Amino acid sequence: MRAAVEIDRLTKTFVSTRRRALVVPVSKKTVHALKEVTLDIPRGTVHGLLGPNGAGKTTLVKCLATLVLPTSGTARVMGYDILRQPDHVRATIGVCQGNERSIYWKLTARENLVFFGRLYRLTGSEAKERADELLGQMGLLDRADDKVEDLSHGMRMKIVFARALLHGPPVLLLDEPTQGLDPTFATDLRRYIRDRLSDRTILLTTHYMHEADMLCDRIALINEGEIKSLGTPHELKERVRDYDSLHVSVRGEPDVARLRGIDGVINCTERRRDTHVELVLTAHDGYELAHRVLDLLHDMPGVKVENFEVREPTLDDVFLQLTGRRIED
Repeated sequence: MRAAVEIDRLTKTFVSTRRRALVVPVSKKTVHALKEVTLDIPRGTVHGLLGPNGAGKTTLVKCLATLVLPTSGTARVMGYDILRQPDHVRATIGVCQGNERSIYWKLTARENLVFFGRLYRLTGSEAKERADELLGQMGLLDRADDKVEDLSHGMRMKIVFARALLHGPPVLLLDEPTQGLDPTFATDLRRYIRDRLSDRTILLTTHYMHEADMLCDRIALINEGEIKSLGTPHELKERVRDYDSLHVSVRGEPDVARLRGIDGVINCTERRRDTHVELVLTAHDGYELAHRVLDLLHDMPGVKVENFEVREPTLDDVFLQLTGRRIED
């Protein structure tokens, strides 16, 4: 049986132009958003595409959705070529992007879904029945006649998600569907994907590690337009099973260069949040290294350790070993 989605050396190159006074070109820069991406997604599986912002996730989704033409290469969705058979591809996919502006704010929740249902060639009664069914599943039936502009961000995203399901597509392209949602709405959507969509083929892009770990049968790690690694969540984490992660939260200005110079430290990244600095150090034996790191931080003027923890490796640690950067950077 053929895979539901077959991506063959898909490449997308943009030319970014910097302008003076919004008119006069100053310089041009070639951006390689995708670099010969090859990937097969078996039918009935959830395939994660995990990477930081700017890694190429959204560009790949837009190419598969026939919204952006690739520079070279191609892909097939349910056997249909995205370049030669775009109309057939669109009929077999549902697309949900983390952008509530893709629905009409002056229409009600029900009116939005009925309108898009009609575009999918459902009859008027079929569209209304399907809209009410999905609004009920999303817990929004009591708000069905409220204008979208009066709903919360989370409710709007549920409507965007429901719109992708209207015509019962066999393939779903979910591009950061929970980005910016509060924990309750995000949990609702993840539970819906896990419990109600097990018969669909899903490409899920995210930079949330726990989301990929929870939902995905397989995960492709992507950075700078290239697939860096591919496997189940367990297989990927096994690749760094010999490493520990030291997570340290401090106040002040730690000397990160000195920490990176400690014998046994493989990587050290920092993330600054107001007056706090979150440090993540990777080592073969984090417990043996812990006392040296704490001693060095204690000797740094003005630095106060607020939290310290040694953790087992995560998908973020796998990504760090492969690319030298963290997924949420």
